[in-house]
Order: sequence, then C-alpha cells, then structure tokens
Amino acid sequence: MWQQFLKDYFNYTKKERSGILTLLILILVLTLAPLFFSFFVKEKKFNYSKFKNEIAQLKIDSTSKNGSEFSRENGYNENFNTGKKFQPVQADYFLFDPNTISVNDWIRLGIREKTARTIRKYISKGGKFYKPEDIKKIWGLSPADVTRLLPHIRIKDVVKEYTQPAKSNSQKNEFKQVTKTYQLVDINLGDADDYIVLPGIGSKLSKRIIAFRDQLGGFYSIDQVAETYFLPDSTFQKIKPYLVLNDEPLKKININKATIDEMKLHPYINYNLANAIFQYRNQHGNFISVDDIKKIMMVTDDLYHKVFPYLTIK
Repeated sequence: MWQQFLKDYFNYTKKERSGILTLLILILVLTLAPLFFSFFVKEKKFNYSKFKNEIAQLKIDSTSKNGSEFSRENGYNENFNTGKKFQPVQADYFLFDPNTISVNDWIRLGIREKTARTIRKYISKGGKFYKPEDIKKIWGLSPADVTRLLPHIRIKDVVKEYTQPAKSNSQKNEFKQVTKTYQLVDINLGDADDYIVLPGIGSKLSKRIIAFRDQLGGFYSIDQVAETYFLPDSTFQKIKPYLVLNDEPLKKININKATIDEMKLHPYINYNLANAIFQYRNQHGNFISVDDIKKIMMVTDDLYHKVFPYLTIK
C-alpha cells in the first residue's frame, strides 16, 4: 500500500526531474549569493577627516565677529533657518539722534528711502522720539531693523509736552498738558502718510480710510470718514478738527450705462438696488435725470440723498 502511495506521488518523468533539479540549484545560488557579494562589490569609503575639517570651518565662520555671522548687528535676518536666502543689509553704522538725522543718513543706516522720507515727514509735522524704543512705532521699519539700530541711538534731551505754570497761591506745582497741533488733511487729497500722523490713526486705519475713499469715488462730506470700517467714533471725533474738504470732483456712475456688477461695487449700492436700477432702465428706457431713481420703490429719501452725488446720466 505504501509503495503504491509513494509510486503515485513521487514518481516523476525525466523532464520533471530536470526541472526540479534546476529549481533546487537556483535556490541554492540565491541563498549563497549574499555571502560572496562583498567579494565583488567594494564598499565606498568616506573621507571623514575632510568632513570634520569642513564642520570646524563652519564653526569658525559662524562665531566670527561678535559670535554670530547671522546676528542682527551684522544686518542679517534673524530667521535664517527658514530655508530662504537672505541678503545682508548694507549699512554704515554711527551714533545718531532719530530726531535730527536726514533722509540720507537713514539710507546710510540701511533704511529704505521711502521709509526714511516717512520718518522725516513725521518729524516735520511735529513728531518726536523721546526714547530709542520709540522707533518701533515707525510704519515700514521691520523688527530686524529696530534691533540692529537700537544700540546706535543717542537721543538728546527732548522738551516734554508739559509746561509748569507759575505757582498758585497754594504754592503747588501744577502741570497741564500742552495741546498738540496737527497739520490739516484734505480728506480727498491726503495720502496714508498724511493720515497716519493724526491722533489715534495707525498704518491700518490710514489704509482703510484711503481704500474706502477710493471705493466711494471720493468724499463729499467730512462725516463720511466716520463710516470707515473699524474706525472708532472716539477716534473720528479726535481727528475731525484736522480734516478739511476742498471742492474735488467725485467719480460718478452712469446709471444709463453701468452694469449690475459695476454698480454693486459702490459701498452705497448693494446688489438689490443695482438690479432694480438695471431692470427699471430695461423696462422704461434711459433715465432722463438722476431724480428718476426715486421712482424705484426701494429708494428712500435717505438713500437717495446718500447716493445722489455719485450718480450721473451721461
């Protein structure tokens, strides 16, 4: 019985035996191949001494001149690990008083000409730096510039904005704050530099006022400045005495030609009003006068008086 079983399952033809033998030889070769691999492939050798010399040279370079080649004092951006390539600031350092140096002096210190002129404009309008850290408030001056310039600032005595009046009968020293005066700003002609020196107005608010004015097409009333996005009413009341309005032409929308998309870009005209004007024009023809928009039901008297200065029929 066992002989028959072995005969049935282990009896191979000559071709099958050759195949099995070939397969066994192949398995043996693949098994032993890793043992002989090192004899045919040479391991690549690294020059570790050269690598160590390069590392040492980098350490020497990085610690040269006050301990860091990338320090702010040498004019490099402090975030040199971000992977970006930074260029050193070309600066000629010297002790300076930010209240007195010229535009060219600021440029020598590595400050952009536009920023330097902004600083001088601030000084010419009565602004002052009372301590070195005050330069952090300069619009356009980066934190890296502030850090590298602070050690070189020497501010001379600046007259404080307080005066001491004559002693009263009670022989007490009383101080009162001197009211600071600002240059008047034409709300339709002033730029961001003009607005930024006003009390409570920083770089963001000055840009928002300009952007809102451009969207409107110009101001026809000083009170419109108060509508600027995120401008507190308390701040507007502070700057209102220094705002003036000259007779400047407004940018107007031709309601006989403008599309819905063009009209709805105006802050006073939403999509519904723009669509109503467009549909009325299609149904009744061109407007004979701007007053005709009063015939549109949704146009109230308040809305009409608000948007009227920005509309035209030709």
